[in-house]
Amino acid sequence: MTKAHANWSPYDNNGGSCVAVAGSDYCVIAADTRMSSGYNILTRDYSKISHLAEKCVMASSGFQADVKALQKVLSARHLTYQHQHNKQMSCPAMAQLLSNTLYYKRFFPYYSFNVLGGLDSEGKGCVFTYDAVGSYERVGYSSQGSGSTLIMPFLDNQLKSPSPLLLPAQDAVTPLSETEAVDLVKTVFASASERDIYTGDRVEIVILNGSGIHREFMELRKD
Repeated sequence: MTKAHANWSPYDNNGGSCVAVAGSDYCVIAADTRMSSGYNILTRDYSKISHLAEKCVMASSGFQADVKALQKVLSARHLTYQHQHNKQMSCPAMAQLLSNTLYYKRFFPYYSFNVLGGLDSEGKGCVFTYDAVGSYERVGYSSQGSGSTLIMPFLDNQLKSPSPLLLPAQDAVTPLSETEAVDLVKTVFASASERDIYTGDRVEIVILNGSGIHREFMELRKD
């Protein structure tokens, strides 16, 4: 008899899509609420968005068990930071912490693909996009997850962020107003849910601005 090789993997991809858009004085982060495994929908009401600090929110797709473990590590390190410095971590500082945390696990990575968004010390919107081992970049908009290959070309077409190689350096924030950015996010999710079976049910939209944080929801297709 031929010996069968085991193909077990510690990872699973639970699907879903995340989007973040930074503006001059706001940041919009959104993710759908469907969690899948293969062709099975495990739940239609799972939040992929985590509130890490006062002005910092992370949306994550990939393996949600790893995402939960990552969120716990970030929460513990943020608590330590608050005790040591008597203040909340800024969004760029949290972005660096997330990069370090992912890089420390590069030989057995957290199977999570993250976008982190919020407001920087000047009150401007900022978005940071990551790969699984901590490489990150500050951008004006980004998408991660199973629908990102559908969403990013549309965002590129609508927002067209300037190249970071251009001199003098140009601002990465998008020219849209807050309302226009929210409408754009709703449009991209409605479009992605038509073509990606792992994106659907409902989209959760978190808006950060000078007055605080508030959430909106929009229904997506259920099939």
